[in-house]
Amino acid sequence: MKLSLDDLAIFGGRPAFAEPLHVGRPNIGDRARLLERINDLLDRRWLTNEGPYVREFELRIAALAGVPHCIATCNGTMALEIGIRAAGLSQEVIVPSFTFVATAHALQWQGITPVFCDVDPATHTLDPGRVEELITPRTTGIIGVHLWGRPCNIGALGEIARHRGLKLLFDAAHAFGGSHRGRMIGGFGDAEMFSFHATKFLNSFEGGAIVTADADIAARARMMRNFGFVDYDDVRYVGTNGKMAEVAAAMGLTSLESLAEFVEVNRRNYHLFRIGLKGIPGVSLLPYDESERCNYQYVVLEIDEQAAGISRDLTQQVLHRENVLARRYFYPGCHRMEPYRSYFPSARFMLPQTERLVQRVLSLPTGTAIGPEEIRTMCDLVRFARDHAPAIATRLARPEPAAETPA
Repeated sequence: MKLSLDDLAIFGGRPAFAEPLHVGRPNIGDRARLLERINDLLDRRWLTNEGPYVREFELRIAALAGVPHCIATCNGTMALEIGIRAAGLSQEVIVPSFTFVATAHALQWQGITPVFCDVDPATHTLDPGRVEELITPRTTGIIGVHLWGRPCNIGALGEIARHRGLKLLFDAAHAFGGSHRGRMIGGFGDAEMFSFHATKFLNSFEGGAIVTADADIAARARMMRNFGFVDYDDVRYVGTNGKMAEVAAAMGLTSLESLAEFVEVNRRNYHLFRIGLKGIPGVSLLPYDESERCNYQYVVLEIDEQAAGISRDLTQQVLHRENVLARRYFYPGCHRMEPYRSYFPSARFMLPQTERLVQRVLSLPTGTAIGPEEIRTMCDLVRFARDHAPAIATRLARPEPAAETPA
């Protein structure tokens, strides 16, 4: 792909892609099978309230995660909120700031203070050493986030939790279908929470799940998901309406039937990006441990402005004008969002690695909507932007020519 500055859309050229390429464009399985399920549930007129598709979906997810209990929910945030409550968390809970804001909100929504902890610069997940430093008499738990589908330092966090008598949960929204030391994500800590949002590689339109080996947590979560009911007309606890609908479960089951295909496409795309981005100074592609199972659903770049000669934000600006809607995950960090920036105005001084990463990370589109040609073009655009960064920056800094005044 031969380019000049004038070819770039940011300078008036035609965008490289006629239609936007999104991060997390939904993967769609066998449409005929999905419609068959939808027609079936319509014929039976069982649309919600723990119908047969929801129960089947829960059994399939539990089996894949290697745990006895799965409680499907209407979305991943509800799974977090119910999981937190079912595990008995209160007061203060240690979480990363380098995560989607729902992780923090699920605590704050229930009057629990999220205590933001810095991350390991290599893994982007909780730094166990920093976790130890933040534990106080008010700490009741730790929530680790398996970011980009790569697991936290599960062993170290588990040891801290056991030694300090804390609950350990994992936000596994990114990690369905992955493993850690040969054991599937979903069976670690006291409970883990999945997301099956449309942007996830395996989706149920919108949905989530709590998975656990703890029968008591599972029983409480199942009760809380359905207004606190344990039986007909028997309410034992303050609950909410967090149930998954039958149509969502139908989509989830259909997606599960294409699980291997989705993973293989993501894996192919990841390796094509590795080839296409190889050798670009200052631009590194986040690696996956291919000795483990992984869903490869995120293609994550770190752009070191000093080494690359171009900032992450300018790279994103160039790509966006080409209809490549790359995302700045997780900018600007939960600690810089409300209400947390008002509650914890000095948090940034305790989070140097988080502060660094939110200026460097860029996620590129992948999934079944993306093929080899699109990947080749995206890689060429990233390389061209880096190679011509000074000229791009200089041209963008020029003032717009003044409009002529009619005589």
